[in-house]
Amino acid sequence: MQKTINITLTPEQASEEKIYKPLVAKELKIKKSEISLIRVINRSIDARSRNIKVNLRLFVVFDEPAPKEEEINFKYQNVKNKTEIIIIGAGPAGLFAALRLIELGYKPIIFERGKQVSDRKNDIALLYKEQEVNPDSNYCYGEGGAGTFSDGKLFTRSKKRGNTQKILEVLKFHGANENILIDSHPHIGTDKLPKIIENIRETIINAGGEIHFNSRVTDFIIDDAQIKGVEINNDLKITAKAVILATGHSARDIYELLHKKNIQLQAKPFAMGVRIEHPQNLIDSIQYHCKVRSEYLPAATYNVVRQVNNRGVYSFCMCPGGFIVPASTSPNEMVVNGMSSSARNSKFANSAMVVEIRLEDLKEYEQYGELAGLKFQQHVEKLAFNNGGNKLVAPAQRMADFVNKRISNSLPETSYIPGIISSPLHFWLPEVISKPLQEGFKQFGKSIRNFLTNEAVIIGVESRTSSPVRIPRDKETFQHPQIKGLFPCGEGAGYAGGIVSSAVDGEKCAEKIALAF
Repeated sequence: MQKTINITLTPEQASEEKIYKPLVAKELKIKKSEISLIRVINRSIDARSRNIKVNLRLFVVFDEPAPKEEEINFKYQNVKNKTEIIIIGAGPAGLFAALRLIELGYKPIIFERGKQVSDRKNDIALLYKEQEVNPDSNYCYGEGGAGTFSDGKLFTRSKKRGNTQKILEVLKFHGANENILIDSHPHIGTDKLPKIIENIRETIINAGGEIHFNSRVTDFIIDDAQIKGVEINNDLKITAKAVILATGHSARDIYELLHKKNIQLQAKPFAMGVRIEHPQNLIDSIQYHCKVRSEYLPAATYNVVRQVNNRGVYSFCMCPGGFIVPASTSPNEMVVNGMSSSARNSKFANSAMVVEIRLEDLKEYEQYGELAGLKFQQHVEKLAFNNGGNKLVAPAQRMADFVNKRISNSLPETSYIPGIISSPLHFWLPEVISKPLQEGFKQFGKSIRNFLTNEAVIIGVESRTSSPVRIPRDKETFQHPQIKGLFPCGEGAGYAGGIVSSAVDGEKCAEKIALAF
């Protein structure tokens, strides 16, 4: 017999099958020896009370032999001589668009401005050593995009947009741990992602697709309102039936190029703020109601959101057991981001704390038209650089000091390797960011005991949570309304936010191409 059951256990009981198997037998009123298979379908933690529980959804087979395990497998046909489609950008949107095109019988040709992941690792190591930003190879640019060197969080609320389960299965097929198919908030880890990205590249190439690195798109070849191809590195011209534009939210030169060519763009709301870092054991004690986290529990997370004068203030990209990294893409700007390894075993917890930026907040930048938000981003990043220390040393302030508008005479230990320097963020951050953050922190502190503390440090600035520009596309065809054959895609085009939603959008763009060509 086969049955799916839900069972609630303690963290220790849920840690191993040999522990929870007799409990499953008791639940089903059968003998333990009768069970031939237990497979975890879903796992989540309920930490709302002091008695923390783990909820398991299990597929159980008993009184009959266990069925043969079905391996996740994807067969990618050879498309070497098929219709060619250009993809600009090798982030999640671009890579998953390529995989889906192969399934549909098209040949993807990817152009990535950065380097392949192994060389990119070397450039990031050099970033820390020399504290100089390579504008084409950094935490944002290169194979796999910003997602390669991230926590690899795979949780998304955009399940209505497409087949998110398939995205997880493709990642598992290319080397991710099977737990991503089970956990309610799955993640991969920055230590595991590079190999998975390399495996995806190998799949694309083995199927006859192409990936070209160090290949910056410098122009679009357009004739009679139809895209014919792209120019690479101010020299090479490549033609194809269609172009998927999947450049990510930091490829500002692409927005500038489109704007220069009078190709329609749209300004859109976005969010900006800071990174905040607490000791992980403090977050554990808050979330798990204990002094010391149980060995059977993962590093605790949090998610906070408030409305401050009808403006959203919220946490984003929370990295338990993580570290903060320099995410600048050009010299003379200061941008930070967060990530963590698969083990999430750092002694720090960090999260973006951001404020909703609306179009009416950008009146000082009206002369830039649709690029007003982008120019505001650049202004704040320049402010952070000028108020930081030498090169990548970031401006920082203790959390309670920021709220109370006090200079921090000292700073706590941090995971941010280039270092931090005391700076009055409450003074130089634009008021549209600083005031809502201060009030938001007060409200978070009232609802979460010990969250508002000088043990926490805020580091500036977190400015790349989303794109301030949308590249419009038709709702039905996904093509740009002005340019036939141009398919804006993913975070950079304003249609996704994170690894999974970007990958889903990449797949859907590929499917729209199959309908159009």
